[in-house]
Parts: sequence; C-alpha cells; structure tokens
Amino acid sequence: MKVAVMGAGAVGCYYGAMLARAGHEVVLIGRPLHVEAVRANGLRLETKAFDEHLRLDASTEPSAVQGADLVLFCVKSTDSESAAAQIKPHLSPGALVLVLQNGVDNDERVRSVLTANAVIAAVVYVATEMAGPGHVKHHGRGELVIASSHASETIARHLVAAGVPAQMSDNVRGSLWAKLILNCAYNALSAVSQLPYGVLVKGVGVSDVIRDVVAECLAVAKAEGIVIPSDIDAAVRGIAQSMPSQYSSTAQDLARGKLSEIDHLNGLVVRRGEALGVPTPANRVLFVMVKLLEGKQQTR
Repeated sequence: MKVAVMGAGAVGCYYGAMLARAGHEVVLIGRPLHVEAVRANGLRLETKAFDEHLRLDASTEPSAVQGADLVLFCVKSTDSESAAAQIKPHLSPGALVLVLQNGVDNDERVRSVLTANAVIAAVVYVATEMAGPGHVKHHGRGELVIASSHASETIARHLVAAGVPAQMSDNVRGSLWAKLILNCAYNALSAVSQLPYGVLVKGVGVSDVIRDVVAECLAVAKAEGIVIPSDIDAAVRGIAQSMPSQYSSTAQDLARGKLSEIDHLNGLVVRRGEALGVPTPANRVLFVMVKLLEGKQQTR
C-alpha cells in the first residue's frame, strides 16, 4: 500500500513511520527543513521500545500524494480547506483520506473540498513530538478510533498489522467530542504554563479549572445532541497518569512561536455555546489567554 502523509508533523510522522516499518511505501509531505533531514538521513522514530532510522520518501509538494492508496491528513485545523484544495488535483479516484486532526468538524470541512474521495474521520490518542528535523519522539499511547465504513475495515487491518491499535466506531462524532474535551481540559493550561501534564495537574486550583472546563464542554455537547461514549471524567484524570511528560500540542506551538489550533478547541466550545445559549466562561478565559500569547508572539 502506498501511503502519503499530508502535514508531516509529530502525529503524521509517527503513524507514517509505523506503516513504513511494516513495509508500506510512505511519503512524508512537510516543511523544507524536515524534508531535507529525512531525505539525508531517514526519519528517526524514537520510542520507549526502540530507536530506529527509517528510509522513506519526503517532499514539500502536495503533488506527492499522487498514486497514494491512503492519505493521512494531518495538517493543522486552521489549514484544513486550503490543504485539501492543494492535494485535490493529484488524488487518485480511489484514494482514501483518513483525517487525523484535533477538533470535531475537520472531516466535514475536508469532505466539502474532496467531494470525489472517501474522507474518513478518526480520533487520535497519541503522545508524540518532533524532537528536531527528521526526528519524531513517541511518549505513549497511539490508539485510533475510526468512523465505521467498508473502507475503514481495510485501513484498520493495515494499521493493526503495523502495531497501531485501531478500532471502528459508529459514534465517531461522540468520540471526537470526547477527545475535544480532553484537549480543552489540558491544552491551553499546558500552553500558558509551559508545563507537562503530570506537573500541571499538581498546580494550585488546576483540578478545579479542569472540572469547570469539562462541565461546560459536556453542557455544550448535550445541547448539540452529542452522545459521549465513555466516562469522560475518568478519561480526563487518566491523561496526566498515562502521559505525565507530555506537553500539549498547543504548548508546543507557542514554544515554537507558531499559531495554535485553539480556535478549534476551547474557541469552538465558546462559539457553539454562544449559538446554543450555553455559558462557557472557563473555556472563554483559556481561549483568550492563548490568543493573547499568540498575539504577543506575532508582534515580536
């Protein structure tokens, strides 16, 4: 199977590398420095179980998706439509697009552009980071929950064979909301404090803030008719235990002077809350704080 990773950051590189280890032909589509490093030395995949250099193709051009059977769509939520438009002319008619992004509506946004291809939503549970150009570091987990369809069965089989736990769900929208709630609880706090989850939760008053954020998210989800498929309170508590050394993606973005996906995390909850008449003051404060930090960085 030929696999193209559109947006080869930490998430895309991890799953692309796991598929490459299993013998699939993989091309990473990313930024020039990263692409140059991969072309020169391969992609370094560092995990707790192994540390390997993998030889795989890399490109800066969206046209590299040409001929791919599967596209792992991993760009930032803010770039969903533009990235989909970039790859659209080069996609094979039968190519499957698996959306591995934060947020709850990216698959719908991508599908509105890629009308001729199967676009499949997935929920990502992985702790990973780019430790440098051509170097992805895995901290833990790695499960995927994929929207049920005939095409999903084939994707799931390949992923499981590559060592990636993957399961299908008839309620992937609920699972996306559950993941959104986890992100809303931790991402902004980790970003503002620049602390990993295990240290963050020990801060004075942090557990109370997380409780308030989660309660607001659940109220908005209920108003939207979303069924959350798990014990979200237990899942929130478990994040700090299962990923104690992980910094949120929002924290990593701010540390590197990049814009984050906060508009599609706490910001989305605030907007949906306003539309539905559900108050979201805790989410609003976290959203505003991250936006202030982004603005401060952009004026430097």
